[in-house]
Amino acid sequence: MKYISTRGQSPALSFSEILLGGLAPDGGLYMPEAYPHFDDADLNAMRGMNYRDLAFTILSRLIDDIPASDLRTIVDKTYRAEVYAYARDEQSAEDITPTLKLEDNLYLLSLSNGPTLAFKDIAMQLLGNLFEYVLAKEGQETNILGATSGDTGSAAEYAMRGKKGVRVFMLSPHKKMSRFQTAQMFSLQDENIFNIAINGVFDDCQDIVKAVSNDLAFKAQSKIGAVNSINWARVVAQVVYYFKGYFAVTKTNAEQVSFSVPSGNFGNVCAGHVARMMGLPIKKLLVATNENDVLDEFFRTGIYRPRGSANTYHTSSPSMDISKASNFERFVFDLVGRNTEKVRQLWSKVDVGGAFDLNEEGYFDKVAGYGFISGSSNHANRMQTIRNTFDHYGVTIDTHTADGLKVALEHREADVPMLVLETALPAKFEEAIVEALGQNPERPASLHGLDALPQRFEVMEADIDSIKQYITQHIR
Repeated sequence: MKYISTRGQSPALSFSEILLGGLAPDGGLYMPEAYPHFDDADLNAMRGMNYRDLAFTILSRLIDDIPASDLRTIVDKTYRAEVYAYARDEQSAEDITPTLKLEDNLYLLSLSNGPTLAFKDIAMQLLGNLFEYVLAKEGQETNILGATSGDTGSAAEYAMRGKKGVRVFMLSPHKKMSRFQTAQMFSLQDENIFNIAINGVFDDCQDIVKAVSNDLAFKAQSKIGAVNSINWARVVAQVVYYFKGYFAVTKTNAEQVSFSVPSGNFGNVCAGHVARMMGLPIKKLLVATNENDVLDEFFRTGIYRPRGSANTYHTSSPSMDISKASNFERFVFDLVGRNTEKVRQLWSKVDVGGAFDLNEEGYFDKVAGYGFISGSSNHANRMQTIRNTFDHYGVTIDTHTADGLKVALEHREADVPMLVLETALPAKFEEAIVEALGQNPERPASLHGLDALPQRFEVMEADIDSIKQYITQHIR
């Protein structure tokens, strides 16, 4: 299995060769040369598997340069029940991503039982163990530069803290995460963790990460690695729970399901796209956005128009406050028939703050064939959805999951199971839950007092050279 860049001007590489780097040298994103495919017999064999066996089966089709016995050890180490201790019960923890039935053909796919209470843990815990394995094998170290709008940062830091040969430099928008998210990250005192609060929005943080990654000399000299969802391993890990969710709510492979996915950077729903391309019987992939509705606009009109940091709204579902979806390039790569010249042409506009229209050459007409539809939500919608879900089902959901459920309810089809991807536990967004329900969400006992812990972070301007200088000073 080789991986190629969406922009077509970098050599094909193995999984381990692309693991640490994130962006390809030509600025593109890595994708498999061809998708492996699971046929009906494969799906039947996978149907009864537990999460670890399912993950190994899927990952081994996409990772062939790590010996099977070593990959098996990494998977088993990652997906242990004790790592997902915030599940409702012991069986849910063992399931890793249990389903919660709300009513007939409507489910939550619970993804937030890991150490930081967010779906990012499922991929990031695997990434941490893969990094440690590859670095030890090659006698190397890496300096991870990442950007977060709330959940990626804490998941990465908890996965990488104490890992030998790894330092983490995490950029976040200053005072634009929830209090809980901020405390989770900034309270970490590990010597290999560096938190940098940027005066700006998430897109400013993400732009800095991309600019540093595109400085190939600095990237090589400073051994810069990536954990954001531009890293293909993140997407690969998330593919697994689409299969797990599908098998949980179906009895035969003749059935189709739909997934509603709260979306900002397009990484989570991109994993659903990959699962569908690998043969999972997915009928619809619903892209659910908040007020930052760039993706919803594209799937309605065919026009991709990033807003820029000045026009990115700060909302009550802050992890989706993104107007430039990094992983969207991966889907467009498939949509335009893997025409790398076309991808370069389109992103030459995006990279200078422009937009593109895929109606012009008929590409937008092909979107429906990939199962994508979309919808958006706003603050009033998510508050009402949280209240309705609590009143009707006795279940408290966070604000991002509420966006996903709101859009799911608008697009349900008779006799087609709908799974809404739960992206975080409500404890991460206490202020919004209090507004919606008039009461605090339940917080795990081990996390009481988190907000009062000492915090360690630096506030910096959105300046690429300053960030480079900071990294250089702290890796000497």
